[in-house]
Amino acid sequence: MDTTTIILCLAIVGLLASFLSYIFWQQRKNAKADEKNEAITKNLRLQAYERLMLLTDRIALPNVISRVSQPGIGARDMQHLITRSVKEEFDHNITQQIYVSPEAWTAVKNLKDQNMLIVNQLASTLPPTATALDLNKLLLEYLMHDRKGQLHEVVSEVIAYAAKKAAP
Repeated sequence: MDTTTIILCLAIVGLLASFLSYIFWQQRKNAKADEKNEAITKNLRLQAYERLMLLTDRIALPNVISRVSQPGIGARDMQHLITRSVKEEFDHNITQQIYVSPEAWTAVKNLKDQNMLIVNQLASTLPPTATALDLNKLLLEYLMHDRKGQLHEVVSEVIAYAAKKAAP
């Protein structure tokens, strides 16, 4: 083997070593970026579960009633205030569904639908002259005596379970 062949072989080995080093460096860089993106995604998921937990609390009927209740209004106006508040809270948080499990989102959606159904059904049983106080009393009595009235607690448990599963 002459000197030129040896130099050529060493140059090829050097280029090959440089290329392999670059590939390994790029893989490590990508792995670190993937880890960082995973941490960011996990954080977004946990924040979304926190927001759903807050949403569940805010649309629980006892909390909505105490938040929107106004003295001297009629039952129909109170019905409108309650259902509008529940809908607005839900709509404000609708984007959280992309970060949470389908089960958690479905539970929250069902809570919203169930609460609006309860309010509308009970309000329809009252006479046109009924007051907001009459509706509030009827709703709170229903919530105390019917298992569906405690749905917000079940939904909170579903969200907590899903959040724990999402953050090992």
